[in-house]
Amino acid sequence: MNTRTLGNTGPAVSALGLGAMAMSGTYGPSDRDESIKTVHAALDAGVTLIDTGDFYGMGHNELLLAEALRGRDRDSYQLSVKFGMLRGPGHEFGGADGRPEAVKNFLAYSLNRLGVDHIDIYRPARLDPNVPIEDTVGAIKEMIDAGYVRHVGLSEVNAATIRRAHAVHPIADLQIEYSLISRAVEADILPTLRELGIGLTAYGVLSRGLISGNWTPGQAGDPRNHSPRFATGNVEHNLSLVEALRTLAQAKGCTVAQLAIAWVAAQGDDIVPLVGARSRTRLTEALPALDVQLTADDLTDIEKTIPAGSAQGDRYPAAFMSSLGTGN
Repeated sequence: MNTRTLGNTGPAVSALGLGAMAMSGTYGPSDRDESIKTVHAALDAGVTLIDTGDFYGMGHNELLLAEALRGRDRDSYQLSVKFGMLRGPGHEFGGADGRPEAVKNFLAYSLNRLGVDHIDIYRPARLDPNVPIEDTVGAIKEMIDAGYVRHVGLSEVNAATIRRAHAVHPIADLQIEYSLISRAVEADILPTLRELGIGLTAYGVLSRGLISGNWTPGQAGDPRNHSPRFATGNVEHNLSLVEALRTLAQAKGCTVAQLAIAWVAAQGDDIVPLVGARSRTRLTEALPALDVQLTADDLTDIEKTIPAGSAQGDRYPAAFMSSLGTGN
């Protein structure tokens, strides 16, 4: 497994990270035993970066990872943890809390659930519009000074916010959606990250199963049922883009999913794709993407097949999009 360093100040991590959200029921039921075996398989394959959030399953995901990581050398993996999203007992979202006292409270619970003495990268999941980002990052800096956190990360914020946060404490990486059909990051955010020496961890590289083909319409409780990108009238167009990509994938001797992951990885050594596998089957499919070498001609052909902005529909419902400030 090759490694990449997250920005100028971040840790060296595996060139592919494991996103654990789907292991806690986000996209339907998941199997606890299979999830744990998937984490083990990822670690055994050399994956060191594991991404979670304290609100994934309302703490379920952190407890699951604690079980999966038990007995592993703490220095053999890096935990990236998002915090601050408020949820109710019916799983509804209630905004974000980035107050300094909340930062320390969320961190204490995460450390306890995960069974570790520090978090490698700690990041607010979303910007709290009522709290200056300087205050939130300042609180994380205090936790770094106290030894409970190693690095500050950000998630789904715009270029101006990145600059303000970085002025308080060096930011290791920004976590944001980036894929062949979600490329708004390329306009202002990615150039800002590179100017400041900040890495990027890309989630949604398979567009929640749209690119990989691992999506079944109409499943009860599936949040994609409410996503504009998966809505009737949009999804047919978006799937046609995926089919066009399939011809290129076949020519490279790989799957569409592997080509999509490889494309994200090829956008720069400062980018680490996160794969949201919840089974060993999906992980096994994703790992060979690191061996897909894309030439300049390959990248040109991919760009012609799926130009920037060619997807239809926003990546989140309007209520969520309004809280991002980062575009499609």
